[in-house]
Amino acid sequence: MLHKILTFLLLASISLSSCANSQTKQETGLLWKISGNNLEEPSYLFGTHHLVPISYLDSIDGLDEAFMATKQTIGELDMNNMGEMQMQLMIASLMPEGYSYDDLMSQEDQSLLDETLKEYVGAGLAQFEQMKPAMLNTLLSVMMYKKLYPSDEGDLSMDEHFQKEAKDRYRQTLGLESVQDQIDVLFGSQSVQRQAESLLCTIKNMDYGKQQMDKLMTAYYAQDLTAMAKLFEEDDPDNPCPSTQEEKDEMNKARNEKWMEKLPEMMSEKPSFIAVGCLHLVGEDGLINLLRKSGYKLEAVK
Repeated sequence: MLHKILTFLLLASISLSSCANSQTKQETGLLWKISGNNLEEPSYLFGTHHLVPISYLDSIDGLDEAFMATKQTIGELDMNNMGEMQMQLMIASLMPEGYSYDDLMSQEDQSLLDETLKEYVGAGLAQFEQMKPAMLNTLLSVMMYKKLYPSDEGDLSMDEHFQKEAKDRYRQTLGLESVQDQIDVLFGSQSVQRQAESLLCTIKNMDYGKQQMDKLMTAYYAQDLTAMAKLFEEDDPDNPCPSTQEEKDEMNKARNEKWMEKLPEMMSEKPSFIAVGCLHLVGEDGLINLLRKSGYKLEAVK
């Protein structure tokens, strides 16, 4: 269980506050062929859902052929040393010295957090009081997902699956960012006070979170990129816990722009299978649009 949670934290793009706020209508599809711009062979871009069972991949037309046509696999992270990565994350998730939940929340709010943790995780605040609020927020999101969508499949995520398949075929795996990059987004982009505010809003609006998960799952299985983007617009009048534009840009836009500094060279060296969180594909600041702006031709694989 801890392995799955930490993997999710390392792949934080499924966060319910992380999608671009574009209203641009886009084609449907999770798998995209990248060609043109002097590429000798095409690469492929696939939008993952970090907690959807990997058996869903069997329903994606052309996926096996696309994967086999490439010579290296690129993910948000190179997951070759998961144990070391998880240790870095655990250290970074610890509450800063001098802070406690007594400083961040009233006793009433702490009691509510304790009850919520016991309901979804099976252990109360006493067992997690050394962890930052952002860690608990993501932990609750994972456990809510598992409660809503129980599965008897193993703990391997789509992202791990593609990198494992690559290594089994003696292909190179590459990461677009480091563990520290993701730690900075998860725990460094918000103050501890802001993390606590977001956590409290989450636990006081669990029904809204469940509705958003349901809508995201429906959109993902329909491969509807437009619906995925619209889910996270800040002007949603029903959203009780909106992220600031700066927070959203830090989670998605800024990361996509940094990835675009690396992807052209990677794809020019070898035809690549690029597997990143589905929300990184959508919107004006998504990879599909950014790659097109850079001169590449992108076609949904049907």
